[in-house]
Amino acid sequence: MIIGIIPARYGSTRFPGKPLADIGGKSMIQRVLEQCQQATSLDKVIVATDDERIAEAVRRLGEEVVMTRTDHPSGTDRCWEAYDRLIADGLIPGNSSDYILNIQGDEPFIDPAQIDELAAILDGTVELATQMASVDSAAILHDPKEAKIVVNSQNEALYFSRSAVPYLWGIEPDQWHVHHVYHRHVGLYAYRADVLEKITQLPPSLLERAESLEQLRWLEAGYRIKLVSTNFQTPSVDSPADIEKILQSGL
Repeated sequence: MIIGIIPARYGSTRFPGKPLADIGGKSMIQRVLEQCQQATSLDKVIVATDDERIAEAVRRLGEEVVMTRTDHPSGTDRCWEAYDRLIADGLIPGNSSDYILNIQGDEPFIDPAQIDELAAILDGTVELATQMASVDSAAILHDPKEAKIVVNSQNEALYFSRSAVPYLWGIEPDQWHVHHVYHRHVGLYAYRADVLEKITQLPPSLLERAESLEQLRWLEAGYRIKLVSTNFQTPSVDSPADIEKILQSGL
């Protein structure tokens, strides 16, 4: 079973109430749900939230919602609680080989095919998976908000960093992307159920604290993260201004 879970928190620091923000006559959470429902790989789609206003909006749409705690440090933790509650409430049988897809609640125009291309590699042996896209500009390569990935020959992550890795000796930094294939992280995650349970019990790691990237906690603990290349680059919403940009773009 592959379950899509959309973590939706009301209390965003930069954009409180973001999941309920209106985008062209529909709330953001409605748009994310509609895109997820078009994916052919998901057996179930639910919203995991800590706020009754979001929960009620989801119920009015006739969709499933699970109430979760307010103190989760990440969407990964919220996904585990939601999955665990689904089992406890008898809504799914639960199996260690289930996969949970963490679908970002601030990407109202995520392409269903992007979800399906990540789900396609979930064969039971994959512990964790996420997506990557090629870096085609120096601006993206050297932007610390963009996590870069070092990949091995099996398309597994060796390291995630906010810096441009590797360093290219003897080449000007603004030309690095021309001389080496760099990848940036695209934030759609898949977790095998037994692994998700374990990684949510791990304490924050040194590398995670240094880079502020939770994936590094998993790598330091010895878990393997499979990577899937994607050409999809849908816009996310971090502020009200981003909604205006999206509407002006014609999406």
